[in-house]
Amino acid sequence: MITKTLSDSVFRDIFTPHDSESLKMDPRKISIDDYDYPLPDERIALHPVKQRDSSKLLMYRDRKISETVFSEIDKYIPPNTLLVLNNTKVINARMKFKKHTGTVIEIFCLEPYGTIRAYESNMKMHSPVQWKCLVGGAAKWKDETLQKEIMIAEQGVILNAVKIKKEADSFIIEFTWEPGFFSFGEIISAAGDVPLPPYIKREAEKDDTGRYQTIFAEHSGSVAAPTAGLHFSPEVFKKLAAQNTHAAFVTLHVGAGTFKPVKADIMADHDMHAEYI
Repeated sequence: MITKTLSDSVFRDIFTPHDSESLKMDPRKISIDDYDYPLPDERIALHPVKQRDSSKLLMYRDRKISETVFSEIDKYIPPNTLLVLNNTKVINARMKFKKHTGTVIEIFCLEPYGTIRAYESNMKMHSPVQWKCLVGGAAKWKDETLQKEIMIAEQGVILNAVKIKKEADSFIIEFTWEPGFFSFGEIISAAGDVPLPPYIKREAEKDDTGRYQTIFAEHSGSVAAPTAGLHFSPEVFKKLAAQNTHAAFVTLHVGAGTFKPVKADIMADHDMHAEYI
């Protein structure tokens, strides 16, 4: 869903072997500024192409760069290859609550918190549950309970959110709902929006629910899609199967760290986030 254009000179730098002295550099001293480059807004695609496998595919082979489309990827993957794919499923992690004053508070669910932290088990839980969250507009949210009404299978549900405590870079939020027989998976699906990346400057739309998932998504927990997998289509898998290429699956839930900007000057000072696998 994002197109990045780099100059030929940058590509030459990337793919040209470095001298032995540069290879001795301590990776902890690598400057973040070395990885900065211009990315004009007009080069960022706000919507995906109509067909998943018609996305552009950049090829580098024999020191030559060329452009093709993803539907042709079978021509570049050798026969009898094993593909390892991530079958995580993106959850509707972004929930918006409106205070009685009209102020909108956005709660972005990151990961389960408390005694049951396994994603699938937490998604099956009934009221209450606790999650580690980012909060937009936290300074305007004091101690009051936030509330919103949602519909699940034509049943009205009242969802409540309470701040339990603040951590270094997040909040622990407790969610309760009535009636409480719905699972949290059902609650977040109805109450939340697809968590589009921050560089996609638009609101989530109906089509994003399907297009921001891979076709092999199975286990709920990611707050961002494993984007390379978004381009695989049934037709691509048929082509790969014809050359005896098979797929195996792992589950890695992509966390909010994939969105967070790097604020440190050098790699050693960057705090890497952890992800569930």
